Amino acid sequence: MPGDAVGGRVIGLAIAGAVGGFLFGFDSSVVNGAVDAIQYDFGLDPTATGFAIAIALLGCALGAELAGRLADRFGRVPVMLVGAVLFLVSSIGSGLAIGVWDLIVWRLVGGVGIGIASVVAPAYIAEISPSRVRGRFASLQQLAIVLGIFAALLSDAIFANLAGGANSPLWFGLDAWRWMFIACAVPAIVYGGIALALPESPRYLVKAGREDEARTVLARIVPAGEVDTSIAEVRGSIERDAGQQGSLRGPALGLRPIVWVGILLSVFQQFVGINVIFYYSTTLWRAVGFAESDSLTISVITSVTNILVTLVAIALVDKIGRRPLLIGGSIGMAVALTTMAVAFSQATTGEAGPSLPGAWGPIALVAANVFVVAFGASWGPVVWVLLGEIFPNRIRARALGVAAAAQWVANFLITVTFPALASFSLTFAYGMYAVFAVLSLLFVLTRVPETKGTKLEDAEQLRRPERRRGAGRRSPAADAPIPDPTPQA
Repeated sequence: MPGDAVGGRVIGLAIAGAVGGFLFGFDSSVVNGAVDAIQYDFGLDPTATGFAIAIALLGCALGAELAGRLADRFGRVPVMLVGAVLFLVSSIGSGLAIGVWDLIVWRLVGGVGIGIASVVAPAYIAEISPSRVRGRFASLQQLAIVLGIFAALLSDAIFANLAGGANSPLWFGLDAWRWMFIACAVPAIVYGGIALALPESPRYLVKAGREDEARTVLARIVPAGEVDTSIAEVRGSIERDAGQQGSLRGPALGLRPIVWVGILLSVFQQFVGINVIFYYSTTLWRAVGFAESDSLTISVITSVTNILVTLVAIALVDKIGRRPLLIGGSIGMAVALTTMAVAFSQATTGEAGPSLPGAWGPIALVAANVFVVAFGASWGPVVWVLLGEIFPNRIRARALGVAAAAQWVANFLITVTFPALASFSLTFAYGMYAVFAVLSLLFVLTRVPETKGTKLEDAEQLRRPERRRGAGRRSPAADAPIPDPTPQA
């Protein structure tokens, strides 16, 4: 059927656009298997190690901030290509680094590329997806991320096992950990090739005055009878926006309230500590008694779990909505993180680090995987869905860039502080993440709007979540659109 063919094309474009998320996931986790080797080779203390690992995230924040502006000026696809090139250069440079300082530079360059991809991919997917299934398509970004995490951890395990350890020589006299970074060149090349074949976002084309090209693209992703209607809707939205300021500024600490919603969604996604599991899990499980090969295997299993629960989220996000998934995820994460904090309070410390006695090791391992399940079925994919949906058209790319930059900064703070926190107290570290999980629940209940089934052109009319003052009663705030303080022309 024609409709089925059109739907297949949209799915194909959404999957292709989401490959940027694969780079994101691959880069964020490839360092997992190399942490100890880097620390040993370059003689780093825990703080310096954390900085060398986390510096890429500052590059990601910079790339995310730049991406929105670049995408609005040059288009989504050209900016994807820039991200792919930067990531390719970083992969080779990191693998051939001669010291910690040039490793930091190459990781920073790669971070800029990943930051660009993290913004452009969800914006592109949201702009080519029908509203009725946009949540599922936008969730492909997170699926690509977790697939990238899995691929990185699997390749780390393969290289380490082939060489007999991450710090052992493999091919051409290069240690296995260096090949872990060089392997990043493969997804970078694939992403660049895919970007060259993608059509530009029709919303960008209409805004740029290239309406004939927009019609050609829309003819591939909507039924033939809806092309004119879609063009008219996009044009009308752009014309309405032209009479309004496109600034992110507002009275709430200098930004619009809806921009702060996006920023805080991003911050809470990271402050629950999810990337501690993926960046440091090998080191963590070695510290509680597992051998290096077993720790890498456990990390791979955890990443497979993450993939499976992301598929569950994709199936549910357009059926039950965004907020119920976030609420359930926050509760699950809070329980799992609290359990991990209690488990590590029973640890004994020796020369090799903390050791969990008796059943506490398996309990901590199960709790960590429950945490991954709760996150992967909720905050992992749903935050990316919301960031592609909640912002008005005229500020979407820039606002998404700011929110993504905040996410990378939060990721950096969690990553760079974990080695020191782990040396001080893992109980304190996981207890702190549990507190943020509870705060994320309160934030969703009071501030995050539901976007299920809404059109991107209707983002300005999103409502605050319903607040109960009594049984069956709604507060006036629940019936009012989120205020837009930008002066109207």
